[in-house]
Amino acid sequence: MMSFRTLSPVHRHTRSVVAQCVSIFPAAILAVCVIAPTAQAEPITVFAAASLKGALDEVVQDYKTQSGNDVQLSYAGSSVLARQISLGAPVDLFISANTDWMEVLDQGGHIASGTRVDLLGNTLVLIAPATATPPTPDELKDLAGYLDTRRFAMALVQAVPAGIYGKAALKHLGQWDDLAPLVAQTDNVRAALALVALGQTPLGVVYGSDAQAEPKVQVVMTFAPDSHPAIKYPAAIIANGNQLEAGAFLDWLQQNAAMQTFIDNGFTALEGS
Repeated sequence: MMSFRTLSPVHRHTRSVVAQCVSIFPAAILAVCVIAPTAQAEPITVFAAASLKGALDEVVQDYKTQSGNDVQLSYAGSSVLARQISLGAPVDLFISANTDWMEVLDQGGHIASGTRVDLLGNTLVLIAPATATPPTPDELKDLAGYLDTRRFAMALVQAVPAGIYGKAALKHLGQWDDLAPLVAQTDNVRAALALVALGQTPLGVVYGSDAQAEPKVQVVMTFAPDSHPAIKYPAAIIANGNQLEAGAFLDWLQQNAAMQTFIDNGFTALEGS
């Protein structure tokens, strides 16, 4: 038989919460004394443009560490993600690589009112394999002639933002018509980046952040900002998603620490941000 020392009146007055739970039944001790764990927020799902991979991974890891909340990321071309959202994919936050696809979702009633923000900017660059001899300034004036029959890597020029920007820039330079038959189009900009990094194409058009993320490529030239539409990454909460937790993460994305991570990875801050 277990026995317990009788407490003095003073001890009885000051005894701890744990002491109050003591019983001759061990199971009762556990039942009374165990404190319920702090409830965690539901994980959120974020659809993000493929070019954000790497930088956004870092930001999310910091967010998880600070908040304890989980964020599940899905990367693809903005056009693919927008179509999935319009068809009812379970997602809480969308970050596009251009405003057009966000506008499509907004007009379709898929975006929570008042949550859309322009988050980031980027540059557009022409790349070559890191070990290759880049085109000379004169060769850059006639890229189709430089390529001859070789291919030119770009994301889908009618759907993926990087491809849309690239086509506009090449049209501005008066080279698109000659280059168009040589373009190897990919589903997203990271796939175009891979073609050049692997030496499967001698040139390609990607974002500056993509080139910075891949040591196997070199930047041959940066397209002038006025040669293509302004590159913006809008973000918005999805109307039928977890708006509370998505809002907390969207706020985090706009904080100085997160913005610095994006800038360190080659993205640019928008004017006024």
